[in-house]
Amino acid sequence: MNLDELYQEIILDHAKRPRHFGPLTDATVSVHADNPMCGDEVDVHLKLNGEGKVEALNFTGNACSICTASASIMTGKLLHKSAEECRTMSHQFQQMLKSEEAVTVPKEFGDLKALSGVRKFPQRVKCATLAWHAVEDALKEAGA
Repeated sequence: MNLDELYQEIILDHAKRPRHFGPLTDATVSVHADNPMCGDEVDVHLKLNGEGKVEALNFTGNACSICTASASIMTGKLLHKSAEECRTMSHQFQQMLKSEEAVTVPKEFGDLKALSGVRKFPQRVKCATLAWHAVEDALKEAGA
């Protein structure tokens, strides 16, 4: 199995069996995001603890496999992180996808690296970043 096959497997696994998928009844804030160009819709449900760290992060919605996989991986990566750590990872992820050249992916990205190939398809970058924009909006709305 080559690296491309492995990455494809990771994306398909998260798309078929998304982690942290479902409503979060005690969310601090929920934010809706959509991409009218392709029809992706995602709601991000964020709960912060008293220290301003992400205590819970779920998502719901109907989206393509790239968007769903990205949201699924994102929810796991941002759990227990501070708002600033979440913003930093979000910006690094978006830079990875918008770069025209291959970039060094931070070690802590783990499965997020599987989405690095999306940068070769500019029309799909919005799919991969939709949930990330929503979580940034949720952090702002929550005052974090």
